[in-house]
Amino acid sequence: MTRAPKPALKARKTPMQSRSRVTVDAIFEATIQVLLRDGMGALTTTRVAERAGVSVGTMYQYFPNKQALVYALNERYLDTLAGRIEAVCARMQGAPLAKMAEALVDAYWAAKTERAEVTRALYRSVVELDNDALLHAFAARADAATTAMFATACDGAVEDVDALNLTLASVIYGTVRNAFERGLTDSEARVLRGNLVAMCRAYICTFSG
Repeated sequence: MTRAPKPALKARKTPMQSRSRVTVDAIFEATIQVLLRDGMGALTTTRVAERAGVSVGTMYQYFPNKQALVYALNERYLDTLAGRIEAVCARMQGAPLAKMAEALVDAYWAAKTERAEVTRALYRSVVELDNDALLHAFAARADAATTAMFATACDGAVEDVDALNLTLASVIYGTVRNAFERGLTDSEARVLRGNLVAMCRAYICTFSG
């Protein structure tokens, strides 16, 4: 069942026109910049508005408080991430299981490393927020895409695709997040990524008998 965010975390309105979307994009980017420079504790709607070049009144047209702003920023981030997972899963349908798993690792790793400092800032920004609704919505989309992909594997039918998906998704997403929380160097991250792919391949061999 889909969970709904608390009323205090809801945006006031969704930008529909092109100009409004540009304004919200500027607000989101300004939020990221303030988070990176000063952290969540120093983030205020006033500082974000100044950074984005909009009035505080414009800010409040969309976001009633900084918690709603940060919630919306994370919602957009997870929506984009889910979209990328859906795209790679659609592209890999009919491939061997091992190739599917490696493509999923590549897609998730790339999404997290493109702006690694932003990923870390967003992880920290939601520590005090109730983001269960966001995580459940992301998991539902990602699981639907990966389960559908694994079910089309060309190297034999998977008897329990849900179990396969749960294990691979947990290992991949959990490992990548752990890499950022530990602040690994680029060299360490490359080694970890290679080992993650090897682990997935080994599990797939065991799973498929």
